[in-house]
Amino acid sequence: MPQQLPVFPLNMVMFPGATMELHVFEERYRALVQRLLGKPDPATRLFGIVAIREGYEVGQHGKQSLHRVGCIVQLTEAEQYDDGRFDIEVVGRQRMHLDSMDTSGEYLVGDVEPLRERTAKGADLAREASRTADTFARYRGRLAEMGGGSVLDADLPHDPEYLSYTLATTCLLTLQQRQDLLEAETALERLVMLRHDLTQEMRAMRAIASLPAAELARTGWSPN
Repeated sequence: MPQQLPVFPLNMVMFPGATMELHVFEERYRALVQRLLGKPDPATRLFGIVAIREGYEVGQHGKQSLHRVGCIVQLTEAEQYDDGRFDIEVVGRQRMHLDSMDTSGEYLVGDVEPLRERTAKGADLAREASRTADTFARYRGRLAEMGGGSVLDADLPHDPEYLSYTLATTCLLTLQQRQDLLEAETALERLVMLRHDLTQEMRAMRAIASLPAAELARTGWSPN
């Protein structure tokens, strides 16, 4: 059912199951955190995070253009500084669709509709999860070879939905790629998109590694 929730626009995409730390310094979002902390039941300390399409995280919120699909998150930890700033931790709970926005109050409030994950066929989903996990293993190895550091050293989750959100959070993707993944209606669709994105990234890595440094500096790359 549609509900009203405070909304926090960010220059990033949040996924269900992911945890994130935020430093809250702007007055309107301090007010949002104070309001949430005033709720006695921690399970009700919910708000929505949506990615900014155009604009900035700070400044007049009426001048931001926001994506419509975001994530409902729960405030789990909060530390307040003497000057009113907060360090908070949130965990993603569920995808949501932002239907409308009220900008008249001390912080943004949206009419949001929680989005349920559509179920794909079991055999197809398990097969795609295995293929995507294998692709990620090659991607992780290629990054390590290029000196890009380790990516998700822990074991991958077995649940296909959780796997899709874990890889969407972890892999080195653009904001638009992450937003497209968040908007995917099924884990199967999300896993297919991830495998495509990771394959394209590995093609780019191979092309960059094969170019001399002087040529690389003046050469553009498109994976298309």
